[in-house]
Amino acid sequence: MNLVMVVHGPEAFDAGDAERLIGLLSPRRVLVAGVMARTAAEESGLPATCTDERPSVVLAGLAGQACLVNRGKTPESGRIFGELVAGRLEGLVHVECSSGTVYCWNGGDEGLAAEIADLTGYALVHATSARARQDGVREVRGCIPGEAVFVNGIVVGTATAETVVLASEGGTLRAVSGLDEKPHGIEKLLRAGLPEIAAAWCKSGVVRSVPPRQGRRVSRGGRVAIVDHCGHTLYRELDDEVCGVLAVGDDTTAVCGHICSHAGIPVFGVVDGDADTIVAPGYAPGSVVVEVLDGRDDDLGREVAATRDLLADCWEEWVEETLRTLGDRVRVVLDLRGG
Repeated sequence: MNLVMVVHGPEAFDAGDAERLIGLLSPRRVLVAGVMARTAAEESGLPATCTDERPSVVLAGLAGQACLVNRGKTPESGRIFGELVAGRLEGLVHVECSSGTVYCWNGGDEGLAAEIADLTGYALVHATSARARQDGVREVRGCIPGEAVFVNGIVVGTATAETVVLASEGGTLRAVSGLDEKPHGIEKLLRAGLPEIAAAWCKSGVVRSVPPRQGRRVSRGGRVAIVDHCGHTLYRELDDEVCGVLAVGDDTTAVCGHICSHAGIPVFGVVDGDADTIVAPGYAPGSVVVEVLDGRDDDLGREVAATRDLLADCWEEWVEETLRTLGDRVRVVLDLRGG
């Protein structure tokens, strides 16, 4: 089998699916789609190439045999995800590990689907993705009421139904149904420009449920990277010169702390207490998180980014000076400088 396996999300690595399927299918290449999937893949030590693209883009660029591997939070949400990806392609073979199913979407490679089903013992299901899309409207299906809903990596509210309907109109984004809006989150999203909602990256639920593995501490001096309310962009900022990350926002700090824990990079997080608990916590030694006592993390985070030298001879000294500068405007809620 001359197969390329595209793995989406961290769950397939965390649950052992990716390792099992690599052993059974012997793919010539494994590609990883998703920010937390990259973290989980790196922690697993499995041979894989990480990408910054969504699965449909990765799959559309491949020639020859390819399949999508996913583990949805439920079998239904896994099927819905496969349908969404399939709707952007000519055909798709989708291995859904949550239900033990190989979906052959929209007349995909039936021979490949049957071979994978035979090797894995999964059920083979032929399916069609044919949902019409309405301009300016987006359905986020497979939600569990009470979980966070994301648009382009930013939490815009909490699901109140299994399907959330969003609409972009009049220069803003609004919830049509199924969402308890988070106005500050929508404000952060719009700050970067109103997204084309039909093509935006939308999801619900936690971004990873298991804690990160601790990595070896990086150099204590170098560049301080800034990630402001866009934790999913972190990997674009990381290079060998980075000694720490200035993370602005509760969820952004949580995501950066999780990813950087494995990378051995400490985080200085600026939060204001509106976290949505979207990822299992974890921070590298040297990390510090401060909560703003008056105002919002947006403003104070930008102030730190604008006024502090982002080249640090020593991360601990940079943190200490930053704390002195902020004074009694913040309180320290996490301090791992003893590690």
